[in-house]
Amino acid sequence: MNNPFATLLPGALHFSAIHTSQFVLLLGIIIFAGAFGGWLFQKLKIPQVVGYIVIGIIIGSSGMHILEPQVISALDPVSTVALSFIGFLVGAELKFSTIKKYGKQFVSILLFEAITPAIIVGSLISIVVYIVTKNFVHAVSLGLVLGAICSATAPAATTDVLVEYRTKGPLTTTVYGIVAMDDAVALILYTIASTIVRPLIGGNSLPFGIQLLNIARDIFGSIAIGAAFGFVLILILRGVLNSDSRALSFSLGCLFLCTGITQIFNFDNILAAMSIGFVIVNFAPAKVNNIFALVAKYTPPIYVLFFVLVGAKLNIWIITPFLGIIAIIYVLGRTFGKAIGATFGAWITKAPKSVQKYLPFCLLSQAGVAIGLSIAAGNDFANSIGPEILLIITATTFIVQLVGPIFVKIGVTKAGECGLNITIDDIKKNSRVTDIVIQNQKICNYDSPAIVSENDTLFSILNSFSRNPNLNYVVKNPTDGTLAGIISLNHLKEVMQIGDFAESMLAMDVMDKPIAVCKPSTTLPEAYELFDKYDVDALPIVDSENEPVGILEKNAVDHFLHIQLINLHRKVDELG
Repeated sequence: MNNPFATLLPGALHFSAIHTSQFVLLLGIIIFAGAFGGWLFQKLKIPQVVGYIVIGIIIGSSGMHILEPQVISALDPVSTVALSFIGFLVGAELKFSTIKKYGKQFVSILLFEAITPAIIVGSLISIVVYIVTKNFVHAVSLGLVLGAICSATAPAATTDVLVEYRTKGPLTTTVYGIVAMDDAVALILYTIASTIVRPLIGGNSLPFGIQLLNIARDIFGSIAIGAAFGFVLILILRGVLNSDSRALSFSLGCLFLCTGITQIFNFDNILAAMSIGFVIVNFAPAKVNNIFALVAKYTPPIYVLFFVLVGAKLNIWIITPFLGIIAIIYVLGRTFGKAIGATFGAWITKAPKSVQKYLPFCLLSQAGVAIGLSIAAGNDFANSIGPEILLIITATTFIVQLVGPIFVKIGVTKAGECGLNITIDDIKKNSRVTDIVIQNQKICNYDSPAIVSENDTLFSILNSFSRNPNLNYVVKNPTDGTLAGIISLNHLKEVMQIGDFAESMLAMDVMDKPIAVCKPSTTLPEAYELFDKYDVDALPIVDSENEPVGILEKNAVDHFLHIQLINLHRKVDELG
């Protein structure tokens, strides 16, 4: 069809004619449009990754054809890098303590959630295809291969939702563990299925033992390469602990080098990157582990590119009615199988109730491995079931990539794990002075006795200090009620040392003029900036009329943040 954007981007949509300026323009379109889609869907309470994919569908092969297949192929390195970032950050979740605690649970759930849908999907598709075609060999072959492919779960869309909603708890930990190991099971199942199918319908053939050896090479070779880069990176980071920028550069350099080497030797870049993260989180000094937070800050644009390209690859107009029916059966059978398998695997290992109930919500997405296996099937069975498998996986990927992230959000929300993976800095960014006023009556209160009048005697103020945890008081003008000054306990003690005469002095005689104030709407980062800028440990809180409503003390705010973090950790522990 004619491309309506050909005049806008002359030559940009043909791989051989991409110029640097046009390439950069395309990157700009992808990132800007994808970021807008993510923001819009987030506003609609839908995971942002769905917005990225929808934008990709709109501008890709199913929509406006701004991105044609040639251009998408040219941008494949972006997808490779994105998957390496995802693997690296997943590896960071696989601490020895986590594996020791959940290892048995991981293995049980992994086997059941992978094998159960393979059996269900394989059986259903074989039956339906046989009923329609009356070709037993064709039906069984298609069922076996699609059943094997359906066992794969996409880590990218799933982990993106976990990161977006800052989740933490047993369900989150289990999901990270499952998606980290899921690829290996899918590869093994595909090898078994394709070995059975080849004698039935023909195709590129290798002995079963050779195929298993190739899989073992891919898995263990990838892990070995990643582990080697991980230990090298630890040695480097120990020497650059004082420079975040240099540590980030070395980390990204090692991650890219590892990814490049795995691509050259046809290893799995996700497993390799995961091994780097695993080695660092378990063997590096504690100070080195902040590298994960540094790397995570630079991933959003890459993730936007990746998911927009995922959407752009999907062509929803090539599915026939018959294949559409098979695709629906595939999705329903896979969903049902994942749910039964994950629930049963969690139940027999006595996993926390939240894992048993909500893990099935988090295992619906499929993408990279499933698409890769469908391409392999297209090559292995090019003259028989290969083209059908490619079309079915394309169609089902379109469905589950849109629905999967939404169900992940539902699962972690119902499990009560959203918003628990945060630091004191995160709490600080999302808190205001008014939050402390409302939630912590000991820090400041609109009715607090930490507000005195200029005409109050020091004796009465001192008595008030003895009954109140505040170390500072604000002074108001008795005439118009506006802020007049501030008195600290230390200052008051010094004044009282002059003798009995001090007891008859008034607040106006000893108060200091405040050099900075805050308002109930002031954010805590802004409040800390005022503390540091003016070298004070207390700030009067005033309203829009400059009338004092309380006092904000630095040590009390520190205590508030610490208590909030303890409460979050307690919630995580209560989840199991």
